[in-house]
Amino acid sequence: MTPRRGLDPLRLGEAAAEALLVLGAVVLPAAWRALDAELSAVLIGMSLLLTAGVYALHAVTFDCFRMTGHREIRVLSYTQREE
Repeated sequence: MTPRRGLDPLRLGEAAAEALLVLGAVVLPAAWRALDAELSAVLIGMSLLLTAGVYALHAVTFDCFRMTGHREIRVLSYTQREE
């Protein structure tokens, strides 16, 4: 069992930047003219949900790789197969 860890600030920052990038590229141009306090609250909630989802996905993926000892996987083509 691994020791309990808190939130990783670098991973959280990366997840927040990715969530804001997605919202900024997809939602904000369409909603710019109708932007008001209510819509801003919805966008903030969406960014928090996206951040949490991306953080969880990265945590599961990279922690799984670390626990299973995956490093660089060597991919061999059909003609270079080791026998």
